[in-house]
Amino acid sequence: MAKMKIEGSFVALITPFNQDGSVDFEGFRTLLKFHEDNGTSAVLIMGSTGEVSMLSQQERQQIIAETAKMKNGKMKFFYGCTGNNTDTTIDYLRFAHANGADGAILAAPAYICGPESDIEDYFLEVADATDLPLGIYNNPPRVKTDLHWDNLLRIFKHPNYVVHKESTTRVGQVAQVLRARPDVAVMCCDSPNLGLVVPTMSLGGHGTANMTGNIAPAEIATISKPWRTPEVSESFRDMYLHMLPMLHFSYSAINPVAIKSLMKAVGLPAGDLRKPLKGLAPEALQKGLRVVRELELDKKYGWSSPELKSA
Repeated sequence: MAKMKIEGSFVALITPFNQDGSVDFEGFRTLLKFHEDNGTSAVLIMGSTGEVSMLSQQERQQIIAETAKMKNGKMKFFYGCTGNNTDTTIDYLRFAHANGADGAILAAPAYICGPESDIEDYFLEVADATDLPLGIYNNPPRVKTDLHWDNLLRIFKHPNYVVHKESTTRVGQVAQVLRARPDVAVMCCDSPNLGLVVPTMSLGGHGTANMTGNIAPAEIATISKPWRTPEVSESFRDMYLHMLPMLHFSYSAINPVAIKSLMKAVGLPAGDLRKPLKGLAPEALQKGLRVVRELELDKKYGWSSPELKSA
């Protein structure tokens, strides 16, 4: 069977909550339609942007079961299935596979600070336990384990791995992975502070695994197209420079605090952050609302909330 191929904008979706703190499944439906209509290629549900570490096991399973029913073939639905140990991760993967997931994204289990050799074995062991297409999220700031390109390239020989998202600051790491031409989509975080988007795409990257697409899906889809013609690289440059204020705002607080607060303020289904996280302070949120107006995202997407009008 041919491997799944993903290119373009892979958006790490927020988890919308109702006023009572429960998961807002109609909000999920609205957000997924928003992305389908605006060029998103795939979504990651229950990544760190989706506040996954603060969801109960019952909520995680319910989110997979309910959102998978919303698929219509326009986008791939991946789910964050990292558990706190190998066996729990395998259980999450099997549940996701049985309930309609297109794939899963995995990080190293957080907090344990596992050595690279142990984490390499972890990624291979969980891949052996499922037929689900998988992706690796190399994000040492979150999990305190950092995989070298040698580790990654060995893991990518496993046929179940189809996506790699890099969230270090090492352009050299991305270059080494792309030079080896593994049979995976090589993507990077869209944080302008990490500075990976321009070099990743210029070296042959396949897209971005991003957070800012939550608020500007069409624009981020533009900067996530592989550079196969000069015209694409030129449209990338123009849009990337245009979107820099929003990219910086998205990462002005730990994700998803800034992006989710802004989504709620413009009228998208988002709800509050789950405690102990709190929404942005009013002054900080005003900066984001002004960026929305400066970039005319409100006009493009038809937003007219009271918060926007007063920004």
